[in-house]
Amino acid sequence: MRRSIALLGLPLLLLAGCAAPGSGPAGPASTAPAGSGWPAFDRRAAQVADTWRPGEAWRSGYVPLEDGTVLAGEPGFTGDTKYAYSQGWFREQIDLPAAVPAEGTVRFPDGTLRVPLVSAAAAYAQLDRGDPPPCAGRPMKPPTGEPGKPGVGGPTIEPGPDGPVGTPAAEPCVPLTVTAVKLGSATVRTSRGPAEVPAWLFTVEELRVPVARVAVAPSAVGDVPQGIAPTWPVPGGVVTVQSLDAVDGARLDYTVGTGACDGEPTPLVLERDDLVVIGAGVTSTPGPCTDQLVLKPVSVTLKAPVGKRAVLDVGSGTALVVGRR
Repeated sequence: MRRSIALLGLPLLLLAGCAAPGSGPAGPASTAPAGSGWPAFDRRAAQVADTWRPGEAWRSGYVPLEDGTVLAGEPGFTGDTKYAYSQGWFREQIDLPAAVPAEGTVRFPDGTLRVPLVSAAAAYAQLDRGDPPPCAGRPMKPPTGEPGKPGVGGPTIEPGPDGPVGTPAAEPCVPLTVTAVKLGSATVRTSRGPAEVPAWLFTVEELRVPVARVAVAPSAVGDVPQGIAPTWPVPGGVVTVQSLDAVDGARLDYTVGTGACDGEPTPLVLERDDLVVIGAGVTSTPGPCTDQLVLKPVSVTLKAPVGKRAVLDVGSGTALVVGRR
């Protein structure tokens, strides 16, 4: 396995004044209102939408809008295996083919596209993002038994003072085991809507379904446009998107960054026929507070399914990719 180091950003705790109160009501919302009720958001979202110019590749090429690693169904995660998957911890128990297959076909709702592919070995190199930390005092391997159900007899724990009795919960430290691979396809959200894309399907011992890694060669992958942000600062009371976490029909799950003194975010949306602009509104309590970014999840249900519409951040104007921060 390749070894990599993940750096986790920690908030800087400095005493500072809180952000100015927002221009609308506070509190969570589950659906997008006809007019957001936050004029500052509406003005900025309209400018972001008006300047969106994605280019020809967006309409006729292959521009994926989610990570290239996807699950081919319900995996039956345990806490440990879900964490290992999210971190990209894998170990191969097979010889991975290095031969490059012939061209494949991406199937969009509006047509097809022939694309070059990569080998299974190259796809695995993108799938595997490093090794887990040492397992001192923690499970040495995932629990045995049917995936998604408690194991028989519990996990094996390394001996020593950090034994099983009274041991506090700790981060998992075990990779997922790849036992087979074959070329198939996976459904991926793209700029042209959901597409069936050639993918290497890796059988994982601890999961019920294969883990798919898109097999399209990098030379055939179009870049996501950056968009054009307004030249004026994001107005007070409006917060921007840190990540788009899931797209399911008309539902969007995303994370916004608020201040330490801000109340619960209200998801805000501007919908047009070809795009969606998202953000959130907050109100702040007066007085001193720490200067830090607080990540908060929000969800919103649109008037219609996302389909091939771009989802743009109200702050940067950039098209958001599921799973990318």
